[in-house]
Amino acid sequence: MFKPIPVSIGLRYLRAKRRNGFISFISMASILGIALGVTVLITTLAVMSGFQKEIRDRLLQMTAHTTITTDGAPMADWAHAVEVAKKDPRVAGAAPYIEIQAMLSGPRVQGAIVQGIDPALEPNVSVINQKVKKGSFDSLTAGSYNLLVGQELAIYLGVGVGDTVLVTLAEVQGTPIGAIPRMKRFTVSGIFEAGYNEVDRGVAYANMADLEKVLRIDGVTGVRLKLHDMDKALDVGVDLAHNLTGAHRVSDWTQQNANLYHSLRMEKVVMGILLSLIIAMGAFNLVSSQVMLVTDKQADIAILRTLGLTPGGVMQVFMVQGSLIGIFGTVLGVIGGITLTLNLERILGAIETLFNVKLLPEDVYYITGLPTDMQTPDIIVITAVALVMSFLATLYPAWRAARTQPAEALRYE
Repeated sequence: MFKPIPVSIGLRYLRAKRRNGFISFISMASILGIALGVTVLITTLAVMSGFQKEIRDRLLQMTAHTTITTDGAPMADWAHAVEVAKKDPRVAGAAPYIEIQAMLSGPRVQGAIVQGIDPALEPNVSVINQKVKKGSFDSLTAGSYNLLVGQELAIYLGVGVGDTVLVTLAEVQGTPIGAIPRMKRFTVSGIFEAGYNEVDRGVAYANMADLEKVLRIDGVTGVRLKLHDMDKALDVGVDLAHNLTGAHRVSDWTQQNANLYHSLRMEKVVMGILLSLIIAMGAFNLVSSQVMLVTDKQADIAILRTLGLTPGGVMQVFMVQGSLIGIFGTVLGVIGGITLTLNLERILGAIETLFNVKLLPEDVYYITGLPTDMQTPDIIVITAVALVMSFLATLYPAWRAARTQPAEALRYE
């Protein structure tokens, strides 16, 4: 027997056959409960992270990481801002834009955001040129008054390529009969599909020069930046604003899509907390098995006490034995969770083939696969939570074992 003695005895209790088979069953149920909880939690968070990453990537394909605007007045020196941005090694691309709320009228009427873009620079910050399904992105030439609309928006308006759309802007102009909104007829020259409902349903693109003429302004709303590391979006924007003359407003993608960004994070946190209850159930089973084990080992505890083992040593014996059960369950759960996550796409395909069903039909969902993004910090946190719960579950049974009185335990032996 090696030292420390409590660890040695705890390992023996873990390997020894139980006189009471029910205790062994409860111990096995504890291991499986903890393993199942860890497996489900790792897989679920990986899927939620995958969907979050997929939605974020699709959104950021069409929008900027950082946006720099002026307070109210159009940005007239946007060309200088673009040149300054290009000199920053952290910036992958920069492009000006005009953005305005408008009412689009075809056979039906629908509100949307009309963005004026520079077709030569826009591909540096978005992939709109790659998302055009009908028509052509190159049709957005200056003076053509052409319009690219999202697929969902085109359906709502009831228009197709070649149809005209009356764009009514929020800006007003004075006429002999009074102030009326600015209006201009545009021709639908293309329909795009971004794969994100908010963009496909609520955004249209025109040439920036055409919108400047309609709005009668000389300048743009701001400059959009695409970065190599989007987590540094706000810092890069602030640094660029400091290198420009005048007051500028900086916003990054987390601020522009704050509701979506925070809701996705909150869903992941809440789901993690709820699924942690499965691990807690396994820990409660561990408490039950340890309490029954302490009752079953009353005579052994009394003999160990008479041989000189302190109450603290007795407590350590059962803490070691219970903690090892939690460790085994956690390790099995981590292995199972990683394995299940890596093979989830194949499992989903097998289920669809076996039952002849489509779990994520293309005509209903934008995301037709089952994206996963297994993050190491999530696995570390889940492992730590499972180990802490397992350790806490051993405290009460071990404390009860330490309170055993040798004379009382051996009275009827």
